[in-house]
Amino acid sequence: MTTIAFFEAVETPSAADRRYRPTQFASSLWAPGTLSGPAVCALAARAVEVEYGDDQFLPARCTIDLFKAARDVITSTRTRLTRSGGRIRVVDVEIVQHPEDGQEVVVARGTTVFLRTSVNPPGERWQRPPEAVTFRPPRSTTTDDDLIPRWASDAPGRAPREWEYEMPDHQNAYRKRVWTRAAPIVPGEEPTPFQRAVISAESASVISNWGTTGIGFINCDLTVAISRLPRGERIGVEADLHVEDDGVSVSNAGLYDADGMFGTALVTAVNNAAAQIDFTTVDTTARYRPL
Repeated sequence: MTTIAFFEAVETPSAADRRYRPTQFASSLWAPGTLSGPAVCALAARAVEVEYGDDQFLPARCTIDLFKAARDVITSTRTRLTRSGGRIRVVDVEIVQHPEDGQEVVVARGTTVFLRTSVNPPGERWQRPPEAVTFRPPRSTTTDDDLIPRWASDAPGRAPREWEYEMPDHQNAYRKRVWTRAAPIVPGEEPTPFQRAVISAESASVISNWGTTGIGFINCDLTVAISRLPRGERIGVEADLHVEDDGVSVSNAGLYDADGMFGTALVTAVNNAAAQIDFTTVDTTARYRPL
């Protein structure tokens, strides 16, 4: 049985030259032979945290630009420390692919801002009141050991926050949310809370750009901003804002764990209707089970 993970390590001449081979779980629905956004973002998040993570610093903001389709080829990461101060640390990362022709191709780049944690300043500030919060995790967690997302939407006739496994039941024009569990990035290594946040936050594009005919916008970036690390293995993503004009969309989503909201995700997307994904005709459940 194959272990679920986005990538597997490839032997290299030196420990500094870390390379990875994508697995079937990293594949994208947009086109054969391409990698999904969560897989690419996962590798970027892991690289910056492994190299520069610190218990005293929170990875408060992570932006990843997805400017070229990642292919099913050997992939590596390059990181660079841009700033290391007493309260802020800035790390840049590139996702580099290595086709058989020997030409390196950079398919994504990102910046993570680490902030030193302390205590909140004095005074009171506005926050969304509890009665205005519309995200509620599923009541039952007895089957939370699988990787299959739970979906919910505000479509008429559905109970508030009614969670279901079936994506086709939520192909509508209403507000959506998902309760996710991030897949491992490499075998034998559970994602860290930061990595879980980035992987799950990439779902902001799906729940925000998914409409009555499927999804025809493809996101070209992801920005994750968090005030604390998520707790627990599952993360909720709820559409909060969506605007679209002239083939460009901007979407913002809230990030939640069982204890409440801990951050936001922002994505911009461009028209990709030529490769429109209709979730009423695609079986996505197989993507979360080993073969």
